[in-house]
Amino acid sequence: MAKIDEISARILQELARDARQPNTALAARVGLSPSATLRRVQELERAGVIRGYRAVLDRAATGRGFLAYVTVGLGEHTKAAQEGFERAVALFPEVVECHNVTGAFEYLLRVEAADLAAYKLFHTDKLGTLSQVRRITTHVVMGSPKDLRA
Repeated sequence: MAKIDEISARILQELARDARQPNTALAARVGLSPSATLRRVQELERAGVIRGYRAVLDRAATGRGFLAYVTVGLGEHTKAAQEGFERAVALFPEVVECHNVTGAFEYLLRVEAADLAAYKLFHTDKLGTLSQVRRITTHVVMGSPKDLRA
């Protein structure tokens, strides 16, 4: 694992805010020369600290304006049930995040769909048909006053 000192932490913070900024602007913000900044960014990439760069999309403009977080409880607490569930949801384009969590349920999904009707089809015809699923609870997102995910 790469050592994350104060300057590297500032580089990561700046890249998380705007990964498309020119290296010269990044260097000015973190107080290094452009060449030293570039070397640090490349080392963070090689070390796997920076795993990639993404575009932040407007869900409504891409036809996925409906957002929900869905908790899923499985009927069995076995490795086979978990693996089967994970394989299935990996094929669902509506599921943009899948997290295995602790607590009252096994999975937390971030689901994007065109609208409530499209989500209902996903819920009923896809997620609801998986043999591993015992319980589904949907939390519809009404607004996101803070969302710093890249």
